[in-house]
Amino acid sequence: MPKERLAAFSDGVVAIIITIMVLELKVPHGTEWSVLAPILPVFLSYVLSFVYVAIYWNNHHHLMHTVTTVNGTILWANMHLLFWLSLIPFATGWMGENYFARLPTALYGAALLMPALAYYLLELAIIRQQGADGALAKAVGREVKGKVSPFLYLAAIGLAFVLPSLAHAIYVLVALMWLIPDRRIERGLKE
Repeated sequence: MPKERLAAFSDGVVAIIITIMVLELKVPHGTEWSVLAPILPVFLSYVLSFVYVAIYWNNHHHLMHTVTTVNGTILWANMHLLFWLSLIPFATGWMGENYFARLPTALYGAALLMPALAYYLLELAIIRQQGADGALAKAVGREVKGKVSPFLYLAAIGLAFVLPSLAHAIYVLVALMWLIPDRRIERGLKE
């Protein structure tokens, strides 16, 4: 199967995920600034989740540039990633609607951890198809951010039950780590 079909399907799913998240933002009744206060946690949750989904879309886009054809393993690894990404709107809404309470904050961390692991498995599936000398294997190298992020998520999940604000700080930190563009794939494809 050509990679374009997989990329187009993934783009569509990501667009739907973002649409679902924005639909959770309810318009407040009233015209004063004070009516916005109750929806601030929902809005902040949305912003953070939008950034995360955008990071995944951006990295997935770069990842697909290393692929020439798609096999069944890559298809299922990609579906696995999309499944976990599709749960982010639920975790986002629950955390925001409950004012960043402990259990919803921990579940949000799990909703971030699972796509991270799924993305890693997708990378492995592509590397396995291409071989150790393939474009992706050369580009990712040691992959420090990808290996550190799951441990930060796990720490945040545990901290969510003790100090939710520290868990939120970790979620923001990981997003900021990934906002800095990772040019390894772009450089690897130019070589």
